[in-house]
Amino acid sequence: METTNKTQITVETTINSPADGLWELWSAPQHITKWNNALEDWYTPHAENDLRTGGKFKSTMAAKDGSFSFDFEGLYTNVEEHKLIEYKLGDGREVKVSFIDEGDVTRIIEVFDAEGTHSLEMQRAGWQSILDNFKKYAEAEH
Repeated sequence: METTNKTQITVETTINSPADGLWELWSAPQHITKWNNALEDWYTPHAENDLRTGGKFKSTMAAKDGSFSFDFEGLYTNVEEHKLIEYKLGDGREVKVSFIDEGDVTRIIEVFDAEGTHSLEMQRAGWQSILDNFKKYAEAEH
């Protein structure tokens, strides 16, 4: 049993759309593949998503040049439609995504357990970049 305190990182954005309009863009595989990348030379060629408490997800993230890929996957531990998504990654780290409806805009706040391989700043920048890509995609779709 792990006894060390987990370091958590928070990223957030505000999107010019009500929360209910963002839910499908965030969760449907055909949309995930269009925004889920941290760097321009990466993409998500495949996504599976069963967005419900107890459901599983998997997104294959890959370098466009074919040099590297990995599966980002886990299990949803709590889902409240249009409001909250909590999940546990395969390595045990936990993530909480809050959709805060503020009328014509929605704040999305992600809090995730840091992993021990990359620097905290690199992890924060990567997750923020993915969230920024979602914002661009969502605002272009609405």
